[in-house]
Amino acid sequence: MAIEIGRFEGEWGELLELIDVAFSAPWSEAQLEAERQVWEPDRSIVAVDEKQLVGHTAAFSHRMTVPGAQVPMAGVTMVGVRATHRRRGILRDLMRAQLNEIHEAGTEPLAGLTASEAVIYGRFGYGLASDHQEIVVPKPARELRPVAGIDDVRIRYVGVRETLAETAALRNKLATERVGMFEHNDRWQEIVVSDNVMVDPSNASALRCVLAERDGELTGFAHYRTKRADKGFVEVRRVHAVDLASHAALWRYLLEPDLLSETRYEALPSDDPLLDLLVDQRAPSPITRDGLWLRFVDLAPALAARTYARDIDVVLEVTDGFLPWNAGKWHLAGGPAGATCESTTRPADLTVDVRDLASVYLGKPSFVRLGASGLAQEHTAGALQAAAQAFSTSRLPWLDTGF
Repeated sequence: MAIEIGRFEGEWGELLELIDVAFSAPWSEAQLEAERQVWEPDRSIVAVDEKQLVGHTAAFSHRMTVPGAQVPMAGVTMVGVRATHRRRGILRDLMRAQLNEIHEAGTEPLAGLTASEAVIYGRFGYGLASDHQEIVVPKPARELRPVAGIDDVRIRYVGVRETLAETAALRNKLATERVGMFEHNDRWQEIVVSDNVMVDPSNASALRCVLAERDGELTGFAHYRTKRADKGFVEVRRVHAVDLASHAALWRYLLEPDLLSETRYEALPSDDPLLDLLVDQRAPSPITRDGLWLRFVDLAPALAARTYARDIDVVLEVTDGFLPWNAGKWHLAGGPAGATCESTTRPADLTVDVRDLASVYLGKPSFVRLGASGLAQEHTAGALQAAAQAFSTSRLPWLDTGF
C-alpha cells in the first residue's frame, strides 16, 4: 500500500509518539507544552503508512524583517520521519507538499527553518541566510573596554512575567530594525519565558530577567539562567538593548556572576559589539553556528518585497530543480525606495541557483563570495560587484528565536 501524504486532521496528542521517535530523544513535558501553544493544526502535513503516522512537517505564520519591510514567512518546524521509513522519499514528498500548499495560498513568498542537521535542506532549495556565535567567556576575562554612558544605565532585577509586556514590546520594536528577526505574538512571548530551554535543568535556576533603564525609561533587558555545578555558569538566553551603553551595561552584569566561573551564550549576533568590547578578544572562543535557512516559495514577490542598498538593474537566471515556477530569467530593478521583479527574455547578467540566491537575500554572504566559490556565474562584467553592493545590509541578519 502506498504511503499517503496529506493534511493532518488529528489531535496534538496523536503527534507526540511520532515526535518522540523521529527526534531520537524524548522532549520534556515543558517542551511539548510550549510547542503545543504555538502549533497551528491546519498547517500540519503528515505521511501515513497503513494508518500509522510515519512523517510530519508543520509551519508557523511569521512576519520576518527584510531590508525595508516585514514579509510573511512560513516557519517550517517539527519535521521528522520514522527511522523505519527513511530513504523512501518521504521527506522529499512532505517538503514538496508543504511548499506547494504555501505557494497555492499565495501569502507567504518565503519559507524558513532552523535545521537539526545542516546537510538536509539544501537539496530542497533552502540556503543558509544567517549565522550566530556560540561563546563562553571565563570570568577572569570579563573586562570590557570603556563605553561612554555605561555608568548612567541602571540595571534592575525583576520578575520575568511582571515585565513581559514591556520587554516584549521593546524586543518587537527592535525586531523591525534587524533583518532575520520575526515578531513575537502573545503565544511566542509565552514560549520565550517558558522553562523548556535547558536540556538538563538539574541545579538550574528559573529564568531570570534584568532591565536596563536610563532616567526611568526602559532601554534594554536580558533573560538568563544560572546553574551551579562543578563548573557553574550563567546561561544567557537573550540580550536586547536600544543603544550601546545599555547593551554594554547588561553584558557587564552578565559577565560578573557571583560563585560562577563563566558566562555562555549560544546565539550571539555575529556582529555583536561584545566581540569588539572584550579586552581579551580571544577569550570567548566564538564558534559560528548556522541560524536561519531560507527558501523562496515565490521568487519574484520575495525579491520585490525588500529594498536595496543601491540602485540595481540586473537579469538573474535562476535554477530551481524543486519548484519549477521559480526557474527562469528575472529582471530585478530597484533601490532604496523599492523594487520590481518580473519574468524576462533578456540575456542574463548572472546565473545562480535558488538555494544560493536565498542565502544572500538578507545580506550575508555577498554575491562576490558566491562568485569566488563558483556558485554564481557572471555574464556581464561588474554584475557580481553591483549585486553584492545592492543586496548588502548595514547589520548582519540574525535570528534570535529558534523554531
